[in-house]
Amino acid sequence: MSIARRLTAGTLAAGALALSLSGCGNSVDPIERLGRKTQDASQGTATSGTGTGGGGTPSPAPSASASANDAHRRWGLDKPLEFAAKPAQKPQLPKAGPGKIPVVDRIPVPAGEKTVFLTFDDGAEKDPEFLKMAADLKLPISMFLTDNIASSDYGHFQTLRDNGSGSTINNHTLTHPNLRTLSFAAQKKEICGQQERLEKRFGTKPPLFRPPYGNYNDDTLRAASECGLSYAVLWRVSMQINGFQYAEGSALKPGDIVLAHFRGPAELKGATEVQMTTHMLQRIQEQGYRIGRLEDYL
Repeated sequence: MSIARRLTAGTLAAGALALSLSGCGNSVDPIERLGRKTQDASQGTATSGTGTGGGGTPSPAPSASASANDAHRRWGLDKPLEFAAKPAQKPQLPKAGPGKIPVVDRIPVPAGEKTVFLTFDDGAEKDPEFLKMAADLKLPISMFLTDNIASSDYGHFQTLRDNGSGSTINNHTLTHPNLRTLSFAAQKKEICGQQERLEKRFGTKPPLFRPPYGNYNDDTLRAASECGLSYAVLWRVSMQINGFQYAEGSALKPGDIVLAHFRGPAELKGATEVQMTTHMLQRIQEQGYRIGRLEDYL
């Protein structure tokens, strides 16, 4: 059975794969630890990211007079990033059963179009240098925020959303539970509760939902539909610290949704969020891919 079919069915095997690719395993600390840490944290774990980081990756703050053409060099890239234009027509996407939202784990881009999509989860790290990087490089990031992790500084993510790059804020539940272990009512409380908080805080109701750990069942898809969401977004590739972990094969594939996390040195073995993101963008460029805005295709 293919990974895509396992993911779409929401089986236990899919949940195990999603957990291994989520960055919530051995490569970083568990998400519950992040939740406890950031609830205290109006102090946050912001890092300056200046100087030269692990692997020799520079992450200086851009100067006001620097040319926009030099943005890639300021953030450790050898050449400018390439971005996909908004498609004239959205691709054919999977359908869902009655009363459920569909599950998407890869975007069906046209043949030969080497485009991938950036998604960041949770909201533990709130590094001001990352805000500069994302704005400078014009990164279109689909954010999936968990309330008890991100809400200590929702303004950080509003700044990221409003930087002109087309980034968006989406639903990743109130407390990041394994939804498959909860009743329908409890799942709906987690999902609808975050819809309400995000709408109240940011002025719009998110259209996209990501179940924590990639774990879901039919109740999840029904609850998300009743909460007004349109798609459950999974992934095929996750960013670790220096490189990708793949659900299948050993390289990116067209339409891959890339999972990363808002995490810092405590979870990334001393690396900063900026350094991790630089490594991610380097790997994308090395494989000849450009970056698309996920919401343009959904």
